[in-house]
Amino acid sequence: MNALIRAGAAALLGLALVSAASAQSLLERVAPQTRAEALLSFSATVKKAAPAVVNVYASRTEQQPRNPLFDDPIFRRFFGEGAQGPRERTAQSLGSGVIVEANGLVITNNHVIENMTEVKVALQDRREFPADIVLRDPRTDLAVLRLKGAGSLPAIELGDSDTLEVGDLVLAIGNPFGVGQTVTQGIVSALARTQIGISDYGFFIQTDAAINPGNSGGALVDSKARLIGINSAIFSKSGGSVGIGFAIPVNMVKIVVAAAKSGGKQVRRPWLGASLQAVSKEIADSIGLDRPVGALVADMNSKGPAAEAGLKRGDVIVGVDGQPVDDPEALGYRLGTKAIGGISELSVLRDGKKTQVAIKLAPAPEIPARDTVKIDTPSPFTGATVVNLSPATAEEYSVEGATQGVVIAQIAPDSQAAQLNFQRGDVVLAVNDAKIETTRDLEKTVGKRHYYWKITISRGGQTLTSVFGG
Repeated sequence: MNALIRAGAAALLGLALVSAASAQSLLERVAPQTRAEALLSFSATVKKAAPAVVNVYASRTEQQPRNPLFDDPIFRRFFGEGAQGPRERTAQSLGSGVIVEANGLVITNNHVIENMTEVKVALQDRREFPADIVLRDPRTDLAVLRLKGAGSLPAIELGDSDTLEVGDLVLAIGNPFGVGQTVTQGIVSALARTQIGISDYGFFIQTDAAINPGNSGGALVDSKARLIGINSAIFSKSGGSVGIGFAIPVNMVKIVVAAAKSGGKQVRRPWLGASLQAVSKEIADSIGLDRPVGALVADMNSKGPAAEAGLKRGDVIVGVDGQPVDDPEALGYRLGTKAIGGISELSVLRDGKKTQVAIKLAPAPEIPARDTVKIDTPSPFTGATVVNLSPATAEEYSVEGATQGVVIAQIAPDSQAAQLNFQRGDVVLAVNDAKIETTRDLEKTVGKRHYYWKITISRGGQTLTSVFGG
């Protein structure tokens, strides 16, 4: 330790002996030449971008089940005949959003308004407007709102997330913890982050700009005040920012906004028609790759675009239109940001050789038709909305493994189906050993009284069976 202290003292002494001429030269090289350089500030960027960032307040009113105590004569004797207990409660959510069209179109995170029925938006100038939910896209965790009666509003300029580089300066603007609009500054820490588990299209911008609860749906902007991402999540063990935040790239945002502007209720994306898996080191070695990258074609729909384009099982897709593909999530993102109707060039490794394959950008077919049914009769599925399984609904609800059955598309909060932990995307295969092939099969089966319910579902590629009392 003494040696370290002495070394430090010697270093300080050496600095003190630097000649006056050398010190003057150093100062001339780094000293700011103008007031603007002396007062380095992002104020101009903030003034341009901040008016387009809004606060989003969402809520819903829930009916609470009646407590049996209120029907007890003794209880009513002590607390009065009028005692009913609370029958309603209000659930609330708080987040941020970004105005992307001057006519009041706002982008935010789907989880900010998920299951909510009433939405209000507050602007930077404190004006508030009610908002309609135009489109929800759970696969990307994005949603589009339209402000009612707002007139012309300041809209943000959309950038190009494919031009970002690690080290670029960025600003995060939002409403952390509900304290009001706040700006934080950082850099792009990483690009193309996958395996985050936030949404199906995991291809996130990572930043160290402070992002906290309430920032969700807010803007990540570059130094020119252009939107380059929607802040969505943080990695944290404490609940606060530790410098690891994730934003959805603006190029995915553009696809969702375009779908909303066209009047669509859902985003239609190109369908590959193939199941993929990541390339492990063992797989890479077996096929002659020098490193484990790309998306391995494991299986294909015989009538899908992949089969039509001539892809084969065992092919490894390593690029889309010149953009590299490191894993299946990256391939999903690249195709997901393409418009329906065109053609993309896939770079494919086959038998150790690289080739190009042209694939049509067509949506997944909805065959059979979804035939939506909401289950209201008393059963484990009460409160669930179901649709027929097809390539389109399999894509929409991220179904893995199952090729037939009925998909749970939506579950009402506090319903019987919610209490039994059924999930959006579960595929109902059988009820009391009777195969369920269509929504009408399920509707007919649960319409009858049963002393018990034996239910088989597919979830995440696994088959699960549970038994419930009738």
